Amino acid sequence: MDRQTAIETVNDLPKNFPLDELLERLIFIDKVEKGLAQAEKGEVISHKKVVEHFKKKWKK
Repeated sequence: MDRQTAIETVNDLPKNFPLDELLERLIFIDKVEKGLAQAEKGEVISHKKVVEHFKKKWKK
């Protein structure tokens, strides 16, 4: 995450806010950015493979 994104996130919050809310938003944005970067690199798993994985895992 870059500084500008963090600043914009803080600026979007009301004057008084719980620190937890800011942290949750920053973590969410960071995870979305990382996921999008992985998708652009082709580091993805098909829906079919995810379903197969969890079917096996849940049967145990």
